[in-house]
Amino acid sequence: MRILYIFPHPDDESFGPAPAMKKQLNQGHHVHLLTLTRGGATKIRHELGLSIEEMGEVRFDEMKCVEKQLGLTSMIVLDLPDSGLKNINPIELEAIIKVHILMLKPQIIVTYAVHGISGFHDHLVTHAVVKRVYCELKDQNTSWLKRLALFTLSPDYPKAGPFNLQSSTWDEIQCIITVTNDESLIGKKALECYKTYHNVIEKTGVMHTTHLDVHFEFFGEQLENPVKNITDGID
Repeated sequence: MRILYIFPHPDDESFGPAPAMKKQLNQGHHVHLLTLTRGGATKIRHELGLSIEEMGEVRFDEMKCVEKQLGLTSMIVLDLPDSGLKNINPIELEAIIKVHILMLKPQIIVTYAVHGISGFHDHLVTHAVVKRVYCELKDQNTSWLKRLALFTLSPDYPKAGPFNLQSSTWDEIQCIITVTNDESLIGKKALECYKTYHNVIEKTGVMHTTHLDVHFEFFGEQLENPVKNITDGID
């Protein structure tokens, strides 16, 4: 199957479902990543003495390392304004995302759950516009599009450091992916690609959670029991 992950920033995939993405690739699925910004507005640019554009180039290079570590089928990184997605006409943003969805025709689209995990407004905007495009395409009886999966955290996820991470309830979680040691290791190697984010990675403790199960909600679906893969139950 073709699976398209859509996130707003570089590192969203590696702070998130990278080990599950590797599992999906190992299972023979085509895993694509669309990142909406180059992440150049991060405050870390001030420590490095870089402009937003220069920082975006650095982070894009780090993403190319992630692409190689995960072995992604494809990766596209747009240059929309980091920390400024809320200022874009949502109709225009939806149109941009729709172009890439129509180009790939994925069976499954993945983005953040409604809380965006961190609550950052770029995450919330991305959730809203991706869900809107998904619903529009489903209303058009698009035969190839089967599922919108929403990456989330479980209620028992260890929330360390100064970050107010949000999770979903067990009732909302409909897919629990168990990753292998090798897939966890790949997740760590993907995180290590973000050399400019070393201190942030240390503060979050995410390097020590890549072995944990990866959780998803399914939009518009009610399952009796959680499945083990986001592709389960799709013909």
